[in-house]
Amino acid sequence: MSHTIDVANLTEAQAVEELARLAQALHQANAVYHQADAPEISDAEYDLLKRRNDAIEQKFPELKQKDSVSDQVGAPVADGFDKVKHVVPMLSLGNAFADDDVVEFDQRVKKFLGFGSEALAYTAEPKIDGLSLSLRYEAGVLIYAATRGDGETGENVTQNARTIADIPQRLTGAPDVLEVRGEVYMQHSDFEALNAAQLQKGQKTFANPRNAAAGSLRQLDPNVTKSRPLAFFAYAWGDLSAPLDTTQMGSVQRLADLGFSTNPLTVKCDSPAELIAHYWKIEQNRATLGYDIDGVVYKVDDLALQARLGFRSTTPRWAIAHKFPAELAWTRLDAIDIQVGRTGALSPVARLSPVTVGGVVVSNATLHNEDYILGRDSNGLEIREGRDIRVGDWVQIYRAGDVIPKIKDVDISKRPPHASAFEFPTLCPECGSKAVREDGDAVRRCTGGLICPAQIVEKLKHFVSRAAFDIDGLGAKQVEQFYTDGWIAEPADIFTLKTRYGSGVQQLKNREGWGAKSADKLFQAIEDKRTIEFRRFLFALGLRHVGEAASGLLANHYGTWDALTSSLAAAQAHEGADWDDLLSIDGIGAVMAGSLITALHQPQERAAIDRLAEQLTILEAEKAETDSPVAGKTVVFTGTLEKLTRAEAKAQAERLGAKVSGSVSAKTDLLVAGPGAGSKATKAADLGIETIDEDGWLALIGAG
Repeated sequence: MSHTIDVANLTEAQAVEELARLAQALHQANAVYHQADAPEISDAEYDLLKRRNDAIEQKFPELKQKDSVSDQVGAPVADGFDKVKHVVPMLSLGNAFADDDVVEFDQRVKKFLGFGSEALAYTAEPKIDGLSLSLRYEAGVLIYAATRGDGETGENVTQNARTIADIPQRLTGAPDVLEVRGEVYMQHSDFEALNAAQLQKGQKTFANPRNAAAGSLRQLDPNVTKSRPLAFFAYAWGDLSAPLDTTQMGSVQRLADLGFSTNPLTVKCDSPAELIAHYWKIEQNRATLGYDIDGVVYKVDDLALQARLGFRSTTPRWAIAHKFPAELAWTRLDAIDIQVGRTGALSPVARLSPVTVGGVVVSNATLHNEDYILGRDSNGLEIREGRDIRVGDWVQIYRAGDVIPKIKDVDISKRPPHASAFEFPTLCPECGSKAVREDGDAVRRCTGGLICPAQIVEKLKHFVSRAAFDIDGLGAKQVEQFYTDGWIAEPADIFTLKTRYGSGVQQLKNREGWGAKSADKLFQAIEDKRTIEFRRFLFALGLRHVGEAASGLLANHYGTWDALTSSLAAAQAHEGADWDDLLSIDGIGAVMAGSLITALHQPQERAAIDRLAEQLTILEAEKAETDSPVAGKTVVFTGTLEKLTRAEAKAQAERLGAKVSGSVSAKTDLLVAGPGAGSKATKAADLGIETIDEDGWLALIGAG
């Protein structure tokens, strides 16, 4: 496809196709950004498209269309607003993305002016990420306010602009005609309050302050705009009856003297090096400003030189915007919270001073795990040159597309003097159980299991799953409802549902979606599961590392629940005869054994398991045959079985002393393949593994 080909390698035919694609994408981006205040792509993505379009037009100038996006500013005025034609067009700015681009900008300006090596003064000011606005005053009175629109014609938003406190209605000492230009924006704190109010009213929230400001100013009802906390920075001018000053810096000061808010971070610089230094200073302190900026704008300070430099079709030669990387921003780390996931994983989350990254306000970021905080990777090797992360640090945030924001780096030169190293918890913040980190695992996990609020819903869903208790009518949806309503908080509560909600004022049959018949059916299904196979009971507990196959191995080895628990009590020290006995089971390793012992010796979780066991009859495991044709063999079932269910076939094989596996490997002895067998049958054939059908299996075990 042409859009994946480097511009230098495009043929003319490919260039035509690519320019058409880019035109459509850029026109759409301009429309949704300037008219709907709802951008669909990030500024960085837009800039990439624009630069590619410009590069193709430079290589194939004869292909440039009359309505090329490169010659356009903004988008046409939206329906619902009167039009205002700008006396002086409101143009956009060229962009710089690297320090070298700034040096080249200075060289271009000097070359155009015929300057040699002498210094040229510039101003540098934050580029506010808001909505451009032009205010026309005549005899000191505000006549109209207009948005940029397409640069030539804007939208008349005068009544809305009058509601903004930063916009004076009358001026004293101003030229008879003065068009003041600047940016309407919204403070971070006001943005958060507005979104909170929108949520409370059940209305749409805004992705970032720029969208909120633009959407608020462009309301057809001025009362809506009046209710929104908008602000305005003045930084330029259009039509004038008399000059404000001879320099950019002096003119901005004159606007401040007239009563406009101007940005205090605007400075005069005498070289590209000074411009770049100010850029990095602003970028480092970006998160403390309280409002969004997306770069720094440089302008030739001398207005007479600006006039000599003039304009290209859509941009002035005397100014450029040095953009920040869209995916990166610096901000302060206010706190580190620990969240417990549904599997018990303890995940550190950075709480940040809000900053806009990639068009989205970011106040949280992942910190991965305790090693990442310490400045190490999972192998113990240094990252960030070994710099750890502490509360109060100045950190760099990374975000690209829909990726979860991450902390990329930390500036320890700005570290508060009393900032202490973060101590990762060894107890679960949700339930107080031990949080352990197994050898080779990058994550620390809560061992609370059935008593941990963060894990219990997932544990309950697992408990009622098909391979576990498989209670008819009690699936994941019902479990979630009952837990949310406080009807069940642990597995044992399932078996007391009828006692608690079978009669009385609050009954199951009176719940929405339930009736007397369905309630009785559920109660009976629960009663039918009070007697359970040992292996299914063990699997249903959802203990870490103890899956379906391991549960069967443990049940077959110990025979009864009591025998398993008493033996594991003796093996708690990870040594002695009982520990050796546990490890002697083929398929049970030290990690699984340790996890099993830890779970069964957490006092609260063990108490929850004991309460469950009291409600049940746990059947003794059937002794596996040792003299059957499949004893000791590893069997895999695949495809559709027509005379047995998959669960029946697996149980049957295990009773006969076989080990049932879910995948084919060199250790597989036999594959039982029904209709629809796919990759497993192919792999078995490649490995030379014996393969039989269901009838062959039944004949082999003497059940045919």
